[in-house]
Amino acid sequence: MLRVEVMEERRLGPVVGLGTWQTFDGDHMLARRVVDAALGAGMRVFDSSPMYGQAERSLGAALAERRSECTVATKIWAPSVDEGRRQFDQQLSFFGGRVDVEQIHNLVAWREHLPWLLAEQDAGRIERLGVTHYTESAFGELCEALRTGSFQVVQLPYNPWERACERELLPLAAELGVAVIVMRPVGGSGGDHRRRLELDDATREALGVSTWGEALLRWALADERVDVVIPATTRPARAEENARAGDGTTLTSEQRTLVEQLASSTGRPSGSG
Repeated sequence: MLRVEVMEERRLGPVVGLGTWQTFDGDHMLARRVVDAALGAGMRVFDSSPMYGQAERSLGAALAERRSECTVATKIWAPSVDEGRRQFDQQLSFFGGRVDVEQIHNLVAWREHLPWLLAEQDAGRIERLGVTHYTESAFGELCEALRTGSFQVVQLPYNPWERACERELLPLAAELGVAVIVMRPVGGSGGDHRRRLELDDATREALGVSTWGEALLRWALADERVDVVIPATTRPARAEENARAGDGTTLTSEQRTLVEQLASSTGRPSGSG
């Protein structure tokens, strides 16, 4: 097993976490294997959503015996308050009566959900509130939500192919002290060809990495405004490999530029966050 002796921590904990989009869904056994590997490698932030099938239920079962060690970041994905409250009640049952980071997924009905979520936060059942979106066209509304002062976390896509958040969203998050969760740090769903780039020995040495995936994770984490990256995987060994990017070694500006040059030969990512 690959282990990171001490993973760097920022505001949400260790800087490499685990996403659950298109991973184990309702497969509790697979979830247990992947989550156990992630925990063993030093990950503590686990992200999910009602949008991801039965992933929340599987994640909750996998974390049950170690819930106190983890930060669960999940989401409300509902067009109505009634449905949002139903999702939240389920989450409380999955995750030991509390949610560490409750995010409004893709800004769906965020103004309607905000009052009751603030009340749940005041009651101690939610620690932090967040908002998410995966498309550049929604970044203006994400900024609008952050400017209300009600959210402590924002989740956004950030990788060498998707850098629009650098213009306004990341600077605003830094100004407001909002923690940043990076989705799609290795390029998003549908981007296998981007993730499978093979590095030659000279490039691996120049970047100080073992794999292209590690280079992409380190690229995002080199931005100090980023608090955690959440690559998803169905493979325990890949979770362990991903954790290596969190050892605190930061890419130089020259190394980051090299990653961008390597990425430029591939297409834009896609996915629904």
